[in-house]
This record gives sequence, C-alpha cells and structure tokens, in this order.
Amino acid sequence: MEKLIHRPIAVTMCLIAIVVMGCLALRYIPVSLMPDIDIPQITVQTSLPGYSAQEVERKVVASLRGQLMQVAGVKDIRSESRLDAGSIMMTFEPGSNIDLLFIEVNEKIDRAMNSMPKEMERPKVIKASVMDIPAFYLDIWLKNESGDLAFAQLGRFAKGVVSKRIEQLPQTAMVDMSGTVGTEIVCIPYYERLHSLGMTINTIESAIQRNNITLEALSVVDGLYRYNIHFDSQLLTRDDIANIYINHDGRILQLKDLCRIEERTAQRNGLVRHRQRQAITMAIIKQNDAQMEDLQKSMDELLEDMQKEYPDIAFELTRDQTRLLTYTINNLKGNLYVGAFLACLILFLFMRQWRLSLLIVVAIPLSLILTLLCFYLIGITLNVISLSGLILGVGMIVDNSIIVIDNIMQRWRAGLSLSEAVVKGTGEVFTPMLSSVLTTCSVFIPLIFLSSTAGALFYDQAMGVTIALFASLLVASVVIPVYFFSFFKKRQEKALMVKMEQGRPNFYRPYEITMRWVLRHALVCGLFFVCAIPLTGWVLWHIEKERMPNVNQEDALMSIDWNLGISAAENDRRVAELLAVADSSIVSSTSMVGAQEFLLSHTKDITASEAVVYIKAASEAKLQQVKDQLTDYLAKRYPEASLEFGEPGNVYDLIFSTNEADLEIHLQDEDGRRPPIAVTRAFTDTLRNHFPNITIMPVVTETNIQYVADMEQMAVYKVGYNQLHSRLKELVNRNRIFDINDGAQSVPVVVGVNGNEDGRVLSGTVRNSEGTEVPIAYLVRESRGENYKRLQAGNGGEFYSINLSASDRNVERVMAFVDEYVHRPKSELSASYAGSYFSSRKMIGELALVLTVALALLYFILAAQFESFIQPFIILLEVVVDVFFVVMGLWLLGETLNVMSMIGLVVMSGIIINDSILKVDTINRLRRGGMSLLRALMTAGHSRLKPIVMTSLTTILAIVPFLHRSDMGSALQYPLSLTLIVGMTIGTLVSIFFVPLLYYLMYNKKAKY
Repeated sequence: MEKLIHRPIAVTMCLIAIVVMGCLALRYIPVSLMPDIDIPQITVQTSLPGYSAQEVERKVVASLRGQLMQVAGVKDIRSESRLDAGSIMMTFEPGSNIDLLFIEVNEKIDRAMNSMPKEMERPKVIKASVMDIPAFYLDIWLKNESGDLAFAQLGRFAKGVVSKRIEQLPQTAMVDMSGTVGTEIVCIPYYERLHSLGMTINTIESAIQRNNITLEALSVVDGLYRYNIHFDSQLLTRDDIANIYINHDGRILQLKDLCRIEERTAQRNGLVRHRQRQAITMAIIKQNDAQMEDLQKSMDELLEDMQKEYPDIAFELTRDQTRLLTYTINNLKGNLYVGAFLACLILFLFMRQWRLSLLIVVAIPLSLILTLLCFYLIGITLNVISLSGLILGVGMIVDNSIIVIDNIMQRWRAGLSLSEAVVKGTGEVFTPMLSSVLTTCSVFIPLIFLSSTAGALFYDQAMGVTIALFASLLVASVVIPVYFFSFFKKRQEKALMVKMEQGRPNFYRPYEITMRWVLRHALVCGLFFVCAIPLTGWVLWHIEKERMPNVNQEDALMSIDWNLGISAAENDRRVAELLAVADSSIVSSTSMVGAQEFLLSHTKDITASEAVVYIKAASEAKLQQVKDQLTDYLAKRYPEASLEFGEPGNVYDLIFSTNEADLEIHLQDEDGRRPPIAVTRAFTDTLRNHFPNITIMPVVTETNIQYVADMEQMAVYKVGYNQLHSRLKELVNRNRIFDINDGAQSVPVVVGVNGNEDGRVLSGTVRNSEGTEVPIAYLVRESRGENYKRLQAGNGGEFYSINLSASDRNVERVMAFVDEYVHRPKSELSASYAGSYFSSRKMIGELALVLTVALALLYFILAAQFESFIQPFIILLEVVVDVFFVVMGLWLLGETLNVMSMIGLVVMSGIIINDSILKVDTINRLRRGGMSLLRALMTAGHSRLKPIVMTSLTTILAIVPFLHRSDMGSALQYPLSLTLIVGMTIGTLVSIFFVPLLYYLMYNKKAKY
C-alpha cells in the first residue's frame, strides 16, 4: 500500500481497463426473468376423446401411474383423470438430473403402451422449466367477424405466418398457441336417393378411398432421353371429392349427386375470446440466453409491421411477465442513484468534505461494474433473483468505503502524516472488514441449500451479494486509499483538522449520557434484552405464515366450473353472459373456454364445462368491484357453479405455486379408495354447517350417459356390431375416412349427418343385413349415472380432494374437526392433509434452519477472528434481540411471515453485525494497548459512532424508496424492505448500546450477576 498510493496513474489505468471489460461484459450478459434452472417436475398428459373420467382412470392413468411410481427419485406423484384426458405430475428430489429422468419416464411409457387402448395417441411428456414461463401472451382476432370459416382461415394464418415470424426472432424459443379451429369436409348422404339406387354408405366410403391414391413415379427411356411419369389421384379439395365418379350397375354417377359436400369448422371442445371476440392466443417463450429488452423491442417492431400489413387483424399483448424484470432493473437504477446521492450527502454532512463524497461516487459504480464482470465470467444471468442480490448489495457497497475513509481521517486527526494515516488506517480496518464480508456472505450462502427450486433460485442472489461485497472490499482497500491520498496530499493539514473538529462535542454528548445510564443500570438493561428470547418464540408461534406475500394487483385469473355436462358452445355463452355484467369496469379480458391446445403446462388444464378468464381492471378497487359483481351474479343465476379468483401468474407464483389451496383434505374410504359420492357429500355438508365462515365448494360431479348394446336384440333384428358402430359414428359425425394434408394442418373428410338434424342418438335408425331400417332404440339400452368429475390419486392411492382457503387458526380448527369426524365409531372415512399451510411451514422451517446454520458459521468466523469462544456470543445475542423486534414489528403491523420477510431476516442478520464486529475489534485493540475496560468502551464508542451511524443511514435510506405497494414488484419486495429497515434501525441502537453492555457484563469482574 505504501508504494501503491504513490502510483495513482497506474491504478487509474487498471480501473479503466476493468471498466471497459465490464461494459463489454454487460452487453453480452443474458437478461431473463429467472435463472435457467431445472424444476424437478415432469408431467405426463394423455388425450382420449370420448372417454369418461372413469374410463380414463381405469384404462390408462392407473396403469401409467403404477409404472411411473417405479422411476428412481420420485418424491411425490399426483394424477388426475377427467373427461377426454388425464395427467400425471411427478415431483422429484431437488438436484435430480431431470434430463435422465425424462428419458426414464419415456421408457416407462413405451413399456406401458401395449396395454393402452389402440386408438390412444402416445402420451406427451413435459419437462418443467423456469424458462417455459411465457414472457407475454399475444391475442389476435378479426376486426370484422365474418363467420366461422373466416376464423378458421385466421387460425391457419396464425400457425403459418404469425407464429413463424415470431419464432424467427432470435430471442424467441417457441410460440405455444391455443384457440385455433380446423375445418372438415362432411359428406351428408341423400338417404332416399341411396336407398332407391340400392346403395349404402359403404359404397360412398369405398369410392372416396379408391380415388385417393398416389402411385410411384415411373422412369421411361426413349432413345437419348429419359422421362419421369407421375400418377397422381390425390383428393385435395372439396371439389375433388364432389367430382368423384361412381360406376353403379353400369350407371355413371358423381358423388355430389349422392351427397351434399360441405366444408365447415370442425367440432370444438374449447375456444378463446378477447373482449367477446373469437381470438387466438399465443404464449411467447424467450430463449434463455436472450436479452429481455431485445425481445420486447423486436416484438414491438414486428407487431407494428404486421398491423400495417394486415389491417383487418387486431393484435394485442397481454399478461406481460416482463413487468417484474423491468421493475427490478428500474429498482436497481433508482437504488444506485438514491444510494449514491444519500451516501454522498451523509458523508458530506458528517465529514464536511466534497472530495470524500466524490470517492463514494466512484466506489459504487466501480464495485457494480466489477460485480457484473464476474457475473459474465462465471455464467450468471441478469434476472429477477440476481438483480435483487445486487439491490441488497448496493446499500452495503458503500459501508466499507465509509469505514476506510473514517478510519483514515481518525489516524490523520491523531497526528500521523497523510501517507501514514492512509496506510495504517486502511490496514487497521481491513481484517474486521474482511470478517464482516465473510459473515455477511455466510448468511447468504446457506440459502442455496433450501429444498425444491428455492435453493437453486437463491444461488444467484447469494452469489450476487457475495461478489458485490468482495468487489466493494477490494475497491475500499485499494482504490479509496489511493485516491484519498491523491485528493488531500496538497491540502494544509492544520486547516483541514480544524474544519473536521467543528461540531464534534454536540454530536457525541447525547451518546455519552445514554451510554453512562446503560452501564449504571447494566443488570436491568441486560434482563430486558434476555426477555426477548422467549418472547421471540411466542410471537413466531402466533404470527400468520404464508409462502409468498399477498400482492395487490389490477388483474386476476377467474376459474369457473359450471358443474354440469354442458358443451363448449354453452360454456362460451355463459361466460359471455357473466362478463357482460361487469363489462364497463373491465379494461381487457381473455376467455379460455373449454379444453385448450397449449403444449406446455403454463395454463390450467380444463374440460369443456370449465373456463379460465384473464381479467384486467383499471385499478385494484375496480378489480374488487368486478369480483363482487361476478360472484353475486353467478350465485343467483347459476348456483350450482363454482367460481375462484387467483393470481394471474407472475414468475414467483409459477415457481413457488402460491395458487395452492391453504388446506387440501384428501378423503378415502376404509379400503384406501375414493369414498362414495353420497358419503363425500354428507361430509362436506357437515363441514359447511360447522364452519359457515369458510367457503367450501360442493362435491363436483358429472352425469354420464352410457349406451349398452343388447346382443339378443341385435341377433333378432339381424344387425351386426360393426354396422351399429359405424352408424353411431355417422350420427355423431365421427366417421372419418381420411385426412387431407393442407400445409401445417390436416382437414378430415367425414361421412356424417347434417349438424342441424342430428338430434338424439337413440332417435336414429340403422340398416340391417336385409336392408330394413331398425330403430337404434331397439338395439341399445341407455343408463345414466353420477360420477366424480375429476378423479385424483397419489402416493397413498385414490382420494377425493376438498380445497379450502382459510387463516392458519381456521385451518387448525378444521383439521381438528376432521380428525374427530373420521375417528368416530363406524366412520367410513379416513383423511390426510396437504396444502400451502404445510408447504409454507416447511419453507419457513427451512429458512429458520438456514438462519441457524448462518449463525453457526458466524460463530466460527468470529471465534477465529477474536481468538475467543466467548466474544462471538456478544454479537450473536444481538441477532436474537433484533429478530425479536423485527418479528414483533411485522406482527403489530399486520404483516405475515413469508419467504420475502424471512429472507429479509437472514439478510438483516448478516448486515447488522458488521458494525458490532468493528466495535468489538476496536475495544480489543484498545484494551491490548493498556486501556481500562470502561475507558476502552467509551473510546471505542466515540471512534465507531460516526461510521456506525453513517453506514446504517446509507443502508436504510437506500431501501426507504421501496417501502410502498404501488405495483406488483414493490408489493413483493415490501416485506423484505420493511424487515431490513426495522432490523437496521433496531440493530444500530443495539450495536451502539447493547454490544458494549454485554462486553461490560462479561469482562467486568466486579459486576453482580
């Protein structure tokens, strides 16, 4: 250091090189919503159109679940069977190799395919990833609706043009789409004409199949030339099918003479609407190494171009997930400006030197540039998590610089020359500063050991804080001393010292009075703080706990289950009717009605009788008004329907699954199976009557119609099974002959009936082997039955789940009542529990364990620094006192204990002890110099008072701008900011008064215990 302070130009050149490399690295660091981590989940989706929930469970899902439970590392498995489809979600141990597990899951499915229905497509296997979270959704619709066929053409345009152009953007990974509708060509026979000619439906089918052929090309050599001859008789359009010739008994007929050929939209099980207009929605997923800002810019430019090229089509971006990242980046920028300004202002007010403020201005950006350079070198992206680490680090970056500057000034004031003051002042505080950085990092590092994805996520935050602190230590130890010496080497020392001494007595007088009072009443003050230990446990027991903080938003997702077997068209009509009630208060809405086409699992999987609606209002108050209006209307108009409102899904919700019910009651019968519907309904009615203030949804069931063929009657009327089956397929327009490939999609050719004349299946007839029409009602029996709409199962077998939203106390009351209910004599039920009540406590417990591990690491580091087994307890007891006041403050202010507030506690524990470490180190140094205990305490208090107050004020004031809930990002960070501010305020007072008190009680042999 003695040589380095005399070479400011060399140091400046090195800094310029680092700044240049850091700026270049910043251009190439990927910017994304979240770190690219593997979520230990794999989902298997099956599709079986026409199968009831019971058939899906019995024929497919149960068998697959048995196979998949054998996959190594499965922590939990959940399956759900419903009409037309089923899904199985597997959760694995954290840290599992998802790529290898993905291969193993596919192998298990391949082995099980032989026992699956032949008509079933191979199940889809989806590997969950944070990067699958859509950056935003794009809704497109026709400005002037002109019929279903026009919308079908829009679907082709969306698949063939819009999605391709978006996927061509270098920042786009894929486009996941829903809401399109295909077309089909339907041949509706003229039955009277067919009967008069003695023809059957089989004649039409055979004619279509015979004319749809493609022969191999022939190569013919004629002298010196070779010719390629192609035979092509493919049917490609509706006219091709209509013009097919049929030779029947020597008479030449065309198919259009025997059938009416129509091209119409295919039957839909789901659709999408944007503000009552049929729309197509696209989930746009970003490349994991792309810049989010570049994707936003590219999408804006592309949409502007397409709006000019296609004026009849409307485009609108919705559910923009980039808001959180934009907010975090703006937070970082604002925090930098506020932190730098406040640090300079505080330093100027305390030191009265503008040059010292200039040193702080240099330290903050230099530390951040060095941090970003390290991000690039070790492969960390700029995302919400790593940026939050930088935001936390900004308030601490200036601390080391303030400590170095203050200690140099003290050495200089003590009479040393400037060069000696710089060298000795920096050297004295380097070891305690290094210890402070290590202790702060030791608090963050254990966060990476959290289970599930939380540990992997907080790796970026821990690394961000760690790198930022070591960068600030390097800047404070090398750069600050060099420029301090350069700034003041030409100044007159006497004039400077006189200026620095001004105002000192007035500043220290209140501290001295308070400190003397505390030491005179040592036992009383000590007992007061000791009482904080049991009170902390009491408050922790009573405070509300949840996984993530509630966020006040202007938008929401509304989930509707009509609890009736209605069609997608009726579902759409009801949703439109419901939204019309609050149309004036809704700014934007996207309705996803019935089954959706998304490939990835970022949207809730629903049936034809369910809907998910995204609603955006002008304000939070307007949104609540919309919720109340829709809830009241639905309760009056459709009392059997169930309605739930949830978060629209930000990155934290999708990762931490905050839409999970507070309590899930899994009901089973004595044999470990799903209880009968009547038993479940009686249980829910009892639960509802006992807890009238808790919303308990009715048992969700559906009515199934089953047709059973009467083989005896079929033999009497001479009708074969294949004849009956083919006729039933015609009546429901499912008699597909072949598919016409049309670019990216296929158009089915179907022989059926007129959609306006299909009526009930049993009202139709079938022709027997003698040509006689036999009513289908004579040949089949109809039976109706009530069954569960969704069949769920897990590790413990089949169950029916009752989901509740309630406070912690109500959840405990409900569980106590359920336990008493199922254990009464002759009870047919057993119950197990799941939900966010348990997962929140698990995560809070893990964070508490992290805090304990962090305190243990702190003890090891402090014991090594102080060469004492006793002195570290002085500092660790400070953490206990601070935790008590913070948790008490959260409880009194009505806040909950959640992940963000717990992270605030962990972070606070690492920050508040830094000042105490310096104070204890100073006391030890003075006592080793021969100073008495009381004099050492007072002298250390004097020398460390200003740096403690300055560093605390810079950290607190840098966080104050985030103490509001005006938007989603600030609402998420509010508990963390509040925790840090309360903790730093109390921690500063504890560091100033309580730490010297404990030191005095431990080392004063005359003190009475």
